[in-house]
Amino acid sequence: MIFLKPIARKTALTGFVFFLSFITVFSQNGQQIFQQNCQSCHAINKKLSGPALAGVTERGPWTDKANRYKWVHNPAAFIPTTPYTKALQAEFGQIMPSFPQLTEKDIDAIFEYIAAAPPPGGDTPAPGGEAAKTAASDSTTSAVIFGVISIVLALIALILLQVNSNLKKLSDDKEGIHRPEAVPFYRNKIYIGLMALLLFVVGGYLMAKGTVNLGRQKGYQPTQPIYYSHKVHAGINQISCLYCHGNAWESKHAAIPSLNVCMNCHKAISTYEKGPKLFDEDGDEVDGTAEIQKLYNAAGFTAGQNWDPSKAKPVEWVKIHNLPDHVYFNHAQHVNAGKVQCQTCHGPVQDMDKVYQFSDLSMGWCVNCHRETKVNFNTNDSTGNKFYSIYEKFHNDIKSGKMDSVTVSDIGGIECQKCHY
Repeated sequence: MIFLKPIARKTALTGFVFFLSFITVFSQNGQQIFQQNCQSCHAINKKLSGPALAGVTERGPWTDKANRYKWVHNPAAFIPTTPYTKALQAEFGQIMPSFPQLTEKDIDAIFEYIAAAPPPGGDTPAPGGEAAKTAASDSTTSAVIFGVISIVLALIALILLQVNSNLKKLSDDKEGIHRPEAVPFYRNKIYIGLMALLLFVVGGYLMAKGTVNLGRQKGYQPTQPIYYSHKVHAGINQISCLYCHGNAWESKHAAIPSLNVCMNCHKAISTYEKGPKLFDEDGDEVDGTAEIQKLYNAAGFTAGQNWDPSKAKPVEWVKIHNLPDHVYFNHAQHVNAGKVQCQTCHGPVQDMDKVYQFSDLSMGWCVNCHRETKVNFNTNDSTGNKFYSIYEKFHNDIKSGKMDSVTVSDIGGIECQKCHY
């Protein structure tokens, strides 16, 4: 029987098993990658801020795997190459962020997951609400499974090392070779060092991941004092976002509408009769008329009588979208000057009964948007935002063909002081 030298053997075998454990813990399947990178803009069977992805591998340039890789890694560069992608940009008015960190295997896994998803009308939920909770639950379950597998592999490694040590001792005894008693594994400096290294790596990863996610509230969906359906107001009744959140057009904050804005309509609308049935996140039906009565109670209004606004008490709405105090964000700069649609950041609010935080709103998410989004640049025919007429260099570069458009990052949109105090 041939044996490696004890130290080399133990180090190699233990390191190999820990490496396998590490790979197992951090490997991902197509569903997880989709949920982490794609779900904020895409659903399988429904349009969101991007197209529905069912059957994507059977249309356009996506029948070719090489095109899929190019698209995911750099959509901005791929769009001008086909009429299909140009039409997508024209339809949705924005460019998908690039994902250079995804490998070709990751991209294949995403498309395999999409291909295996249920057909339209199936069980795939839209992202957010229960879907966001289900996705988070699935991700947690997968992490637990991978963690258990890693522990089992580590235990198997220790058992194999002990068996090998015993076999070595039997071989030495048979050959008459006297060796000192082996050091117990819990006192072995190699084991202790490897365990300390493993704990340092795993602990550092978990700490860094937890720190990065501090303050992020994607999927946050608090219960409000009055059940307000954006689907009924902004979707079915086509009420413009700016009718209620008019401050978004001219100031930093979008602001919560005052009771006066609500009562402009609800002085005449006291019952909920013609709209679709409303349900909360537990599946219980919501009485729309009773919710309107809560509004009346806050406003101090009785149906059929004149309203005295001085009797009104503000509704204590729970804020959903929160940014850190050191972050500067101006709604008017985006909505008015930049012509950014509300759905770009807030998701398909016109389809939400109960609003939740749709986007990550992290710094990376904002920076990617600034890198990809083209500004309404002032052109030779005097169209676009006149403010950009002062950018002489960009005008000259466009005339000479060096540039075909100007992104937010070109005008300082990713400089630290642009968003941070």
